[in-house]
Amino acid sequence: MATFLYKLGRLCFRRRWWAALLWVALLFGIGAGAASSSGAVPDDFALPGTESQEAFDLMSEEFPEANAESTESTVVFQAPEGEQLTSGANFEAVQQVLAELETGDEVLTVLDPFEVGQVSADESIAYSTIDYGITMGEATDEMHEQLMAALDTGRDAGLTVEAAGEVALGPMEMAGGEIIGIVVAAIVLVITFGSLVAAGLPLLTALIGVMVGMMGITALSGVLELSETTGILAMMIGLAVGIDYALFIVSRYRAELVAGHSHEEAAGRATGTAGSAVVFAGLTVIIALAGLAVVNVPILTKMGFAAAANVAVAVLVALTLVPAALGMVGKRIFGRRLRKQNPETGVPASLNKPGKENGGTRWARGVLRRPALVLGASVIGLGILAVPVASMEMGLPDDGTQPEDTTQRQTYDLLSEGFGPGFNGPLMMTLDGGDGVDLQGAAETVTNELSTLEGIAATAPPSFNQDGTMATLLAFPTTGPSDADTADLVHHLRDDLAPQLESQTGADVLVTGMAAANIDFSQVMTDALVPYLTLVVGLAFILLILVFRSILVPLKAALGFLLSVLAALGAVVAVFQWGWAANLIGVEETGPIMSLMPIFMVGVIFGLAMDYEVFLVTRMREAHVHGEDPKQSIITGFNLNARVVAAAAIIMISVFAGFAVTSTEAMVKMMGFGLGAAVLLDAFVVRMTLVPAVMALLGERAWWLPKWLDRIMPNVDVEGESLERYLKANGKGREDARQEREPASVS
Repeated sequence: MATFLYKLGRLCFRRRWWAALLWVALLFGIGAGAASSSGAVPDDFALPGTESQEAFDLMSEEFPEANAESTESTVVFQAPEGEQLTSGANFEAVQQVLAELETGDEVLTVLDPFEVGQVSADESIAYSTIDYGITMGEATDEMHEQLMAALDTGRDAGLTVEAAGEVALGPMEMAGGEIIGIVVAAIVLVITFGSLVAAGLPLLTALIGVMVGMMGITALSGVLELSETTGILAMMIGLAVGIDYALFIVSRYRAELVAGHSHEEAAGRATGTAGSAVVFAGLTVIIALAGLAVVNVPILTKMGFAAAANVAVAVLVALTLVPAALGMVGKRIFGRRLRKQNPETGVPASLNKPGKENGGTRWARGVLRRPALVLGASVIGLGILAVPVASMEMGLPDDGTQPEDTTQRQTYDLLSEGFGPGFNGPLMMTLDGGDGVDLQGAAETVTNELSTLEGIAATAPPSFNQDGTMATLLAFPTTGPSDADTADLVHHLRDDLAPQLESQTGADVLVTGMAAANIDFSQVMTDALVPYLTLVVGLAFILLILVFRSILVPLKAALGFLLSVLAALGAVVAVFQWGWAANLIGVEETGPIMSLMPIFMVGVIFGLAMDYEVFLVTRMREAHVHGEDPKQSIITGFNLNARVVAAAAIIMISVFAGFAVTSTEAMVKMMGFGLGAAVLLDAFVVRMTLVPAVMALLGERAWWLPKWLDRIMPNVDVEGESLERYLKANGKGREDARQEREPASVS
């Protein structure tokens, strides 16, 4: 592979304008497809194989008249303290608001709470349901403004009026988290390279890759039903790895120039060596993200594949567009200060200060002096951070977790106050009757049983389909949707009461509703975590054995990953569930950890963690293969790559942190914080500290591989050993760049 990538790098360097033109043409071509797309769709929380989804599918078939694709909003009214909504002035104010709501765009029906009995017992709170003739994701700014104007009409009359639903929420605002990440990345790159041109190259190529990936997602969003959240997460990951991959190749290119190679030869060698590491690092990320499909949850599968596609684009950009860009910038890949060392060629004699070891070398020597102590301190520290994971509660966000000043949260609180906390998450019982089943009698039996059940506050009258073969009825728990007691109630209904009712009535009884669906979702995520980890870690373990030709190095990499991801999850629980320092990143309300957060974070972080493992340890193996003893190879690896790994990690952390701080979307904020914390811990505690300590303690045993396995394994040659043989055989040994004529655009 190294030889192929070497040839590819030289080809793209020589034909740089053609390579750049191909990427520009691809960008415009995909952009045209994106422009004609219908746009993103809402998140689809379908749960194949669960009781909730079975009930939803059954209702879609049996209640086609109720399956119209419409969007619903809720408007809640509260009278001034000590008054009732049924009094003259308050009643008239409610009617005025309802009349104004009926004139809104796409409004189909507006229910009068006084006519349908949607008024609290003390008549101080009531709610109306508005049906819109649009599908999810089609709400406009005008519809949102019309709804808010109607609310203001009621507020001006002295009522408290709030609303929930997609129209009340309004369009999702892009918070610009990527801008923060790019700015910090630019600063880090300038410090790392000492050159604006060298700093701008990874940013520019990464942005082109992200634009290609995001336009592809936009173009396919209507066909594949990709949501806006899916696109944001894919952009977050694509931008982070795109900058990192370009950074590693640019850094290796500069090192090859300093080693005495011509510009074209340096580009080929950088692509053949660092590019090989990029390929395998990218493959681990892609495996981890695509492996999310095994969970069998559509939204998670789409997120995984969309992010994996962006990573694949980032790898292709690094292998083709980056070498082409290197040919365009020429000598300016070094800063002016370094070029002054050798004005004739513009290539300095060294990238380090004369007579002084760089920070990576000093760090490695420090770790190697006390490897056992460093290892113990790292493991204990990560273990302490992981403690909160033991109390992690999982669920899906609802309006109860919104900031207190939002109309959605105030609607949630008013409905809880007027009708009980369970009103925001009613359970739906479906009764599917067959031949000889008295469905009316069955519904009455179920209603009576539910009415006397502890944990049920009230029930609603049953509804029957046109054929009289199926009925649904609502049961309102005494506890909120995300309360643990509600989950216990759902399990009791399904495991104990439903079989009893089925034997009494002959009807099939299922329990569904959003509260039950959220419980099912959390259970699916929990059940899938171990199989997913087994698959992804297993495949990546095999891949890393191929890369490092070792058993213990991949094992150490996997165990280190588990430590870092558990510690990062502990930090997520401490901030988002316990509320520690939550205000620093704008978390106004704490609550359960999003159900898909742990498994998605495991997938992403495993891939990213292996990035740093591959980049850092391949340089150690390269030094070891060329004759250095185990400890010296560790120092050499850190001397060459530690600074670049640190810069790459800081860039990735800044990208994720930008989304965490600025996003108003709960899932994006939590993902950004969790991924940023995980990269911080994995890069600086595990890869930069724990890894060299373990490698030092293992010594030569770190590179042990059974002989029988060594014979049957293909040699992927990430360290470039076969490339060196190829270069020697073709007379391309180390050469003096000053003796080789460079193209005019390079000089």
